[in-house]
Amino acid sequence: MTDYHDIIIRPLFTEKQSFLEETERKYAFQVDGRANKITIKKAIESKFDVKIIKVATMNRRGKEKQMTVRSGGRPIRTQGRRSNWKKAVVTLAEGYSIDLLKGETAG
Repeated sequence: MTDYHDIIIRPLFTEKQSFLEETERKYAFQVDGRANKITIKKAIESKFDVKIIKVATMNRRGKEKQMTVRSGGRPIRTQGRRSNWKKAVVTLAEGYSIDLLKGETAG
C-alpha cells in the first residue's frame, strides 16, 4: 500500500464536517481500511500540499439492511449488509486549507 492515491477513497461532506472545516480546520475522508495514521498523513500531505498536525481514525461498521422485492406478484423479503469502512479526520496546521469542491483531475 505504498501508492498514496489508493489510500484516499473520497472526501466526506456533511453539515457537521462543513462547520468543523470553517472553525477548526478539520477535514474528513473515507480511507482504505488497511491504512494507518502515518500513511494517511503522508497521502493527504502529498496530494493536497498541506501540513497536518493530527490524524484521527474511526472504523465504521456497515449497517444491516432489509429490502422487499416483488417477484411474480409475491413480495420477497431479503436482507443484506453494507460494507465496513474507515473514516479519517485530519487537522491542518495554521494557514493551510483544502478546497475539496474545485474538483481534481486524476493524473
